[in-house]
Amino acid sequence: MVDVIATQGLMKRYGRVTAVAGVDLRIPAGIRFGLLGPNGSGKTTLVRMLLGLVHATAGEVELLGEPMPRRAAHVLPRVGALVEGPAAWGNLSGRTNLRLIDAAGPRGRGRRQRVDEALERVGLGGIDGRPVRAYSLGMRQRLGIAAALLREPELLLLDEPTNGLDPRGIGEIRTLLTALNDAGTTVVLSSHLLGEVDALCHRVGVMDAGRLVLEEDLAALRAPTGRVLLRTPDPAAVVAELDGRVVDRSGDRLVVRHDDPAALNARLVAAGIPVAELVPERRSLEQVVLELTGHGADRVDAPRAEARP
Repeated sequence: MVDVIATQGLMKRYGRVTAVAGVDLRIPAGIRFGLLGPNGSGKTTLVRMLLGLVHATAGEVELLGEPMPRRAAHVLPRVGALVEGPAAWGNLSGRTNLRLIDAAGPRGRGRRQRVDEALERVGLGGIDGRPVRAYSLGMRQRLGIAAALLREPELLLLDEPTNGLDPRGIGEIRTLLTALNDAGTTVVLSSHLLGEVDALCHRVGVMDAGRLVLEEDLAALRAPTGRVLLRTPDPAAVVAELDGRVVDRSGDRLVVRHDDPAALNARLVAAGIPVAELVPERRSLEQVVLELTGHGADRVDAPRAEARP
């Protein structure tokens, strides 16, 4: 499968601060990829380097099979992007903003149609002539996504695209991105919203302190852990029957070390033990990310007081 994004040893330093530290990343064409990590983990800096907005201190970047930023003029017309919030001329209307952005694109009488179609896709088809400075945050975000869609991109790079949207709006953008991907656009979503990535993406990368600490298919991350979650009105009988396989117990809920839920259920039923619920344990995306990452750069802890002798 062809990679639409490939990096090797990618690094970015700002003085003594290393924002991105030796990232090797490959994203194949045609998938929905989620880039996760706490604030300050290097996600946005990485996206900016992919687009040639920031030059790498070391390492290599290829976008759509072309080296960046050397081939940016050839590559970027095939890429739609929203990075660090939507940029716009606040005194102009949303429609005028998009026409100005599209002025660098293909010429012809189809420009008005492209702008209207992009606005319709993101739920802004009925906007009036109000200036963008009068828009809500959610409307600005929708406008930024519309700008990214003007050229029908092969690759869509979005940094926190649902910021400022209400739950209905988030669902609408998720549906739009799924439809775009189904039509052939590769979608890369950088976010700290685990639920959105979990609901949308096929594969995830997790960053922490500038490093890519995980790159894996979501299906593999959700694989059974080899333990079973069990509820029963007679937990003591389960403990006695399974002889050391119960690794945790809280009321009528037990965690049992067992890789075959059907066989476990059959054993308990044969022993006359009632079972209210029995499901294989699976790790959540939240658990995975919390295990791999520290706290974000926006946290400031008070110094600990020294212990008195």
